[in-house]
Amino acid sequence: MRRLVVVLLALVSAARLGAAPDPAPELLVFGAASLTESLEDLGRSYAAKTGQRVAFSFGASSDLARQIQAGAPADVFFSADTAKMDALEKAGLIRAATRREFLSNALVVVVPASAATKIASASDLPGLSRVAVGDPAAVPVGVYAKKWLTGLGLWEKLEPKIVPTLDVRAALAAVESGAVPAAIVYRTDAAITKSVRIAYTVENGPEILYSVAPLNSSKHPSEADAFVAFLAGPAGREEFEKRGFLVRPPKP
Repeated sequence: MRRLVVVLLALVSAARLGAAPDPAPELLVFGAASLTESLEDLGRSYAAKTGQRVAFSFGASSDLARQIQAGAPADVFFSADTAKMDALEKAGLIRAATRREFLSNALVVVVPASAATKIASASDLPGLSRVAVGDPAAVPVGVYAKKWLTGLGLWEKLEPKIVPTLDVRAALAAVESGAVPAAIVYRTDAAITKSVRIAYTVENGPEILYSVAPLNSSKHPSEADAFVAFLAGPAGREEFEKRGFLVRPPKP
């Protein structure tokens, strides 16, 4: 009997030694809605390359930042602005040493693809019945849009016609559905659908700067650091450029 037990234990040990190693833990990345397609593609590429699984939760950067402040178990945050990241850094919630800022974008005004609407300048916007944009009080694209229009002295004229939305993709969807005649979105958002066209591209607008960093609360800090480095590296930059983002050259 004792001999049988020894043999069984030996077989169990051998099975354990031959078993495949445990898979890498899944990372949860909170990302701005405008980054959806880019991050999903990069997540798949990274998983194929490293075996590291990556899951995403997309939305308005302001909402994602509130969730992080409330204790949401994310590993990485990719914000469409620096203000939300600054607040998290001040609260001690991100690892500032590995924070990266290399991605930019441009504001555009979109209208339904079939619409004859012409917008020659920002001064034409108050003539529209309604304009959708991410909530100017919190959502980065709305904050950028308000800053741009305020600088031109047009915000007070347009504000009564503003339709605030949950995020930039909701503003885009409002035009796609025909609910509103125009929206202010990022150039990269306009590129994902054929249902809208760019009627006006903002020049000399506010600086748009995205920010990405691992969170101090991450249970997988080394994996989170590695993924942030991948996003800021050659593969990440190539993907973002392909999607129409403006990518700053790496610092020497």
